[in-house]
Order: sequence, then C-alpha cells, then structure tokens
Amino acid sequence: MEDYLAQLNESQKLPTIHKNGPVMVIAGAGSGKTRVLTYRIAYLIEMGVDPFSILALTFTNKAAREMKSRISQIVGDSEAKSLWMGTFHSVFARILRSESEHLGYSSNFTIYDTQDSDRLIASIIKELKLDKDLYKFKSIRNRISSMKNSLVTVKAYLNNHELVEQDNESRRPMFGKVYQTYVNRCFKASAMDFDDLLLKTNELLNRFPQILSKYQERFKYIHVDEYQDTNHSQYLIVKALADKYENLCVVGDDAQSIYGFRGANIENILSFQKDYPNSAVYRLEQNYRSTKNIVNAANSVISKNINKLDKKVWTENKSGEKIQINQSITDSEEGRFVASNIFENKNNFQLENDSFAVLYRTNAQSRSIEDALRRKNILYQVYGGLSFYQRKEIKDILAYLRVIINPNDEESIKRIINFPTRGIGQTTVDKLLLYSNEKEISLYKTLENLNSTDININSGTRNKLNEFLLLLKNFELLNERLNALEIVEEILKRIGIINILKSEGTPESISRIENIEELINGVKDFIEGQEEVVGAKRNLSEFLEDIALVSELDKDIVESEKRVSLMTIHLAKGLEFNHVYVVGLEEDLFPSALSSTTRSDLEEERRLFYVAITRAKRKLTISFAKTRYRWGKLNDCEPSRFINEIDQKYTNFIVSDFSTSFSSKKIKKDNFRFKKPKIKKRLKLLGDNPKSNYNNLNFIDLEKGDVIIHNRFGRGNVISTEGSGPDKKAEVEFETSGNKKILLKFAKYEKK
Repeated sequence: MEDYLAQLNESQKLPTIHKNGPVMVIAGAGSGKTRVLTYRIAYLIEMGVDPFSILALTFTNKAAREMKSRISQIVGDSEAKSLWMGTFHSVFARILRSESEHLGYSSNFTIYDTQDSDRLIASIIKELKLDKDLYKFKSIRNRISSMKNSLVTVKAYLNNHELVEQDNESRRPMFGKVYQTYVNRCFKASAMDFDDLLLKTNELLNRFPQILSKYQERFKYIHVDEYQDTNHSQYLIVKALADKYENLCVVGDDAQSIYGFRGANIENILSFQKDYPNSAVYRLEQNYRSTKNIVNAANSVISKNINKLDKKVWTENKSGEKIQINQSITDSEEGRFVASNIFENKNNFQLENDSFAVLYRTNAQSRSIEDALRRKNILYQVYGGLSFYQRKEIKDILAYLRVIINPNDEESIKRIINFPTRGIGQTTVDKLLLYSNEKEISLYKTLENLNSTDININSGTRNKLNEFLLLLKNFELLNERLNALEIVEEILKRIGIINILKSEGTPESISRIENIEELINGVKDFIEGQEEVVGAKRNLSEFLEDIALVSELDKDIVESEKRVSLMTIHLAKGLEFNHVYVVGLEEDLFPSALSSTTRSDLEEERRLFYVAITRAKRKLTISFAKTRYRWGKLNDCEPSRFINEIDQKYTNFIVSDFSTSFSSKKIKKDNFRFKKPKIKKRLKLLGDNPKSNYNNLNFIDLEKGDVIIHNRFGRGNVISTEGSGPDKKAEVEFETSGNKKILLKFAKYEKK
C-alpha cells in the first residue's frame, strides 16, 4: 500500500484516502487526476471494500482500460476484474441487458449505431412521403438525439407546444410523427440507439423503485471521471444511484468543460456542493506537465471567465521559453510559417516529428498546414478525420473536376452520377456499366449514346441521365475559358451543394461547408503560386496534377514512422506534446462566430483555448493571420481577443517573413495592437497585399547546382538558368513537385 501512496503529493493523497461521503476533486490541467482516481479505487479495495460494489464511469474505453490495468498492478487481476468500470454507455448497456424484461426488451437487444439510425429514419421519411429536402434524415436524427438526451419522450414532445411550434416554423410539422414511428420501429426490432442507453436507464430507475434500490445497494462507491463533461441525463442517473450512500467521488476540471455542443452541462460540476452540502472538496493545483510560462499564461486567460470554480494552478517546473505569438499576412503563409518552424526546430535540436502538434478550431484549417508540411517533406498524421483531400465532400468535388478533364474517368463518373441526389439509383448505374462493358466503350460514351441504345431504363431516368450529361458538357465548355478557381466556383454554384448542406443544419454539414470553403481557398492559393512559374496556365489540369502529387505522397507514409500530429483542439483534450502550435487565433474563427453572442458560449470558447494552451509541455506557439481567404475572397482579420487576454509578460511577438527568408523576426510589444495590428515599416513584408504581383528586387541570385528551399514547392536542385538580373529564370528539380521553371523576381525561396 505504501509503495503507490508514496508516489502522491499531499494534495493528491488526501482525496485518495478519503473513504466515505461525497468528494469532489477539482483537478487542474496536468495535475495527475487519473492517478488519484486510480489509486483511490485501489485504496478502497485494500481497505476491504468489495470491488463488486465499486462503480467507475469514464468517457472513453481507453481511459477505463488504462485505469483498470493500473489498478490490477496494485490489487491483482482477479480483484480488478470484479470492478464495474467502463464508459457510461457500456455500463448502462450492461444494466439494461440484466433488467430488459422490465422495459419489454429482449436481453439480447441490438444497439444501433449512427448509420443504423440514419438508415431507419431515411426509410421512415420515404414511407411517409415527406419532402427529403425539408426532412433531412441527419437533421431529424440529431433532433431526436437532442430530445432523448434532454429526456423528452415522444409523449412529452407532443405535449410541449413550444417544441411542436419550433418544428412547424421550420416547415417540419411531421417531426413528431417521424419521432414516434422511429421509437416504435426500434422497440419492435428490440433495438436501442446510443441515446436510448441513457434514456432507458433513467426510465428503468424512475419507474421501478426496486431496481433503483438494487443498484444503489450494489454500487456503494461511485466514481465519475471528467464530471464536467456529463449531460443532464448522465447527471440524473449518477445522482439517483448515489442517493442512498452518497459515497460519490467526481473528478474534473470546470476549466476544461468544452462539450456544451454535445449537451455537456458545466453546471453539474459547478453545483456539486449544492447537491451535496456535506461534500469534501480537494484541489489538485500542481501542474507536472508544462513550464511556468505556459501554466501562468493559461491561468491569465481562464481568469477572465466568471462562471468557474476557484483554483490556482502552479508548477515547480522551469520557467521555459516565452509563448511565441506569430503574425502572418495570409492563412497560407501561416501554414508555411508552421512548417518552416517545425523544420528549423527539428534540425537545430535533433527532434523527432512526434514532438510536434498543430491544433486548430475547425477541421478545414488542416489544409494549409498539410500542404506546407508536405512541401517540407515532413510526415504528419491528421487525427479525428481523414486527410483533407480524402474527405468525402472534397473527393466528390474533385471527381467533377477530373471528369471535366478526362470524361473517360469511370470511377469519378460513378461517384458523381447521383451526387447531389438526382434520382439515379444503383440499379440504373449497373445497367449502364453492363452495357459499356459489353460494347467496350466508356461509361461517358454510353451516356452520349443513351437515346439510341436498348438499355432497359424508363423515360424519367433517361431524362435525368441526359440532364447530367448536359451538365458535364457545359462544364467542359466553361473550362476552355475559365481558370481553375472560376470553374470550381461555377461547379459549386450549379450543383447547389452548399445550399443542400446549409439546409441540413447539422454539425457534420457545417464542417463539410467549411471544408468546401477551404478547397476554394486552396485553389486560390495554388493559382497565386503559379504566377512565378514560367508558362503556367493556372488551369484545372495544373491544379489536378498538383493534387495528384498530394495523393501519391500520402500513399508513401509508413505507419511506423513518427509524424507531426494535426487535430482539432476538442480532440486534443487529455493529450500532451512537447511543442504545440495553435493556429487561426482570429475573431470569428476562434472564438467562433457562432459562439460569441452569449457569455456562456464565449466562456466555453475561452475554456477551449485554455485546453489548447495546456497541451504544451515545453514550447507553445500561437499564430494568426491578418487576412484569410473565405470562399476564395480575401478578408481582413482581427487577432482573437484571447491573445490579448494572455498576460504579456509571458509572451513574445514575432512576424513571419517569407518574402525574403524563412526566419521569424521579433517585434516589440509596443508596436503590436490587437484591435489593429501594426508593424514597423522596416518590417513590412514584400507582397503585403497577397493579391499584388510584386517584384522581388532583393532576389537571391541562383546558379546551376544550387540547392534552394521554396516556400511552396519545397526543397529543390537548380539544374539550369537563363537570362540575367530580375528577369532571370531558373529550372529547378523539386523533390516533391517535379521540375519547375521559376522567375526569380516573383519567386519566394532561400538558398541553402
């Protein structure tokens, strides 16, 4: 017993050995909360508590596995296996299977995942002959989920005039019917969705006092990890189970409550002492993870929140480097700054790729970072989603572009023939493919010859196929006179995908719109980069060639190789990295424009920034851009208010300069204003207006044999030159981009 307790500091030890009564452990970032929760459970077992009577609820299976593994090392496998430990959903599913007959379910009921629910709801909408544009199955599924997590049953919904009126105003008066039918179908199939696992557990404990009493007696000691992330339904279950003995220990950090959009209620942790007036409160305030500068900077930010629990996180670690705040001219330059800074740190300090992480507010922001890292030959991994060019909506749009260039691209035609939905089913596609294979012609040629074939397709579907073919031919004609950006914008306009996604109104659809917007920004960035390439046409073919190189590079990544981590801040919660870059710190991006209208939303955004800061162990860099492309148009940006909330004694301000070199220059804080950033004229970057074609009069001369690092194309060898002075041209063989002939007066590079 003494061995593991000796590993705890005094603040950690007190809640660990506090056996009876309600306990709240307020655990600051990096303060060892998991160790406390783990050792507390081990201590209870060693003090004679039956492991069968201990319940521990987590939010991830990984956390549950790690905790159980640590406990088994202390008390032995047989004791650890007797614990009721797992995620809320897994533990409640176990209870429901044991008590299913009380609710009229089979003990081997099916658990529907999101896709199962989507398919069922889509079929119900079709059966009820509802307008699919108004009754988007994903929107309906999200609303049903919201109802269930708020414990609003079908009956409660139908009796709530305000909720019914909301759907009437949204032109979805049949939502109640869909909800009712969905619930009935699930029950008929003896199936529960993920939300039912919470809803039905609440129902079980409320309707059957003997069942509640049974589990209150079973779970004499209850532990909840990440209590700040619990929603109303989870809160009620925990409170009901703990009511008899009140041996409830919750661990969490209100400063890291960042899941309000999923229904998490920060009031659960803020009001714990009201729920349990006799509770003991312990604070873990020593941070073992980060440097003093990082910890103090995080404290200065979170102190601006009004709705919080009192604590002061501190550390005995070294002061470390000050936080670097970087200003870039554009979002693309921001990506190049991050990649170059990682490159420099790797070389200067012999660091591995996995020492670095890049965090952002939205998934779409990964595009410029990915592009820049690839051009530096730095391996990376996008977590929580696919690499930018592998995301479904991006691949769908790229398929249109490929067909315009190559009508015989069968896979791309198959991908877009019913995207967006135009009533062309798989059976029809199979008939077309069978015909084209028999005649040994392309699928596109089959479409062209459709009206003269004997393919068994009804007239309505033939018309839809003809309209699809006409759409492609119009795009082909437009492509003869438009550049890559213009043709992409025209495609998006004509297929109407943005309006379709907007009408869905789900978090997934918003993310997809952001990704499409970022694709447009990528095309715009590509076109501007082509200005320095001799003979570049800035057309669709060149852009697709550039994208093809991206895909090939992706294929070469070896799983075992260490990589830079790219992820949203939400996904980074609970993780730590030596070097962290937090990018896109601009108003309306972070904090999000959708989350700055109320104090509670803004405070959640600030907590998200706090989480981002506290992921860093040794070095933190925060970055923002003066301008950012939105839908291919350049917009001025203001630095995020959160930057100004960091006590300036913990920061240094720098400005990245890619017009003359890849190094960063420090600027005095007095010359930096957050509402209107100002930079001394001597530091003004060449090409301050990203739209302008400036002459690089200070260009570095190149000769055959020179090695350069280009800010877009990466590392390359000069294989020939022609001309002299500013009009000199150089042919360069780039390692990842092939041969390019560049004009030195426009090019941005440094000589190695």
